[in-house]
Amino acid sequence: MKVFPFKIPKSGEDPLIYQEDREIVFYDKLHQHEEIQISFIEKGQGAIFAGDTISHYREGDILMIGSNLPHVFRSEVYDNESSVMRTLFFTTGSFGKDFFSLTTFKNIQPFLENSKNGFITHNPPKKIVKSFKKLKKSDNYERFILFLEIIKWLSNSEREQLSNHLYDKKITDNEGKRMQTVFEHVMTNYQKNINLDEIASIANMTKNAFCRYFKVRTNKSFFQFLIEVRIEHASKLLANNSELSVLEIAELCGFNNISNFNRKFKELKQTSPLQYRKLNL
Repeated sequence: MKVFPFKIPKSGEDPLIYQEDREIVFYDKLHQHEEIQISFIEKGQGAIFAGDTISHYREGDILMIGSNLPHVFRSEVYDNESSVMRTLFFTTGSFGKDFFSLTTFKNIQPFLENSKNGFITHNPPKKIVKSFKKLKKSDNYERFILFLEIIKWLSNSEREQLSNHLYDKKITDNEGKRMQTVFEHVMTNYQKNINLDEIASIANMTKNAFCRYFKVRTNKSFFQFLIEVRIEHASKLLANNSELSVLEIAELCGFNNISNFNRKFKELKQTSPLQYRKLNL
């Protein structure tokens, strides 16, 4: 298992690993691991980079992160309150190489295959939340039964895909550190003008080399990625800050031209900023 720069704590040969994180911020270094990750956000909110895409998570969401999908959490901190996440880690071979191929699991086989890109589920039913909260005090057998219940529900739930680009290989430590630096700079400065000279210098590369490097690893150009980050932040402001006008939000998210903002927003969200606000406030 390759992870930057930690390994998931594992006791013996447990096929199913339970982990509970209670931190001001979740682990904030770009990393990947062989295990599939299913996490319930009990408390906290923020952004998650997964593969080539940024998404926002909030309290009550469930995240599924596919095997070797590079990802990093960016928690939003309010009054130093802890964020809480309950997580299960497993692989498709954890319970035997043919376990999930059994006829019993034919309904969830497409779900596991499609989970490689990761997804987020909002507003899960209370019974699933209860299942996650029972995991901590359960023995191995009870935990396995709860895991099957969670998998069954997730396979029939509405889901939003996290990453558009499928990752089938491990990234090196140097790649992880370089992409982490780029992501951090974008998240801190997305509202400012970021030019190619600046971001290539931060990555310690020439402009041409950086453009090729970023496109190969995310399947999109850097500026396309930057626009997506800005639009994702704009959508959050539209849904949570009714006192701000669309123009103010566009400017806060790095757009100097309202027409360009409206056009890019509609391209990515398939609706106008005003309509998005009406649907999500």
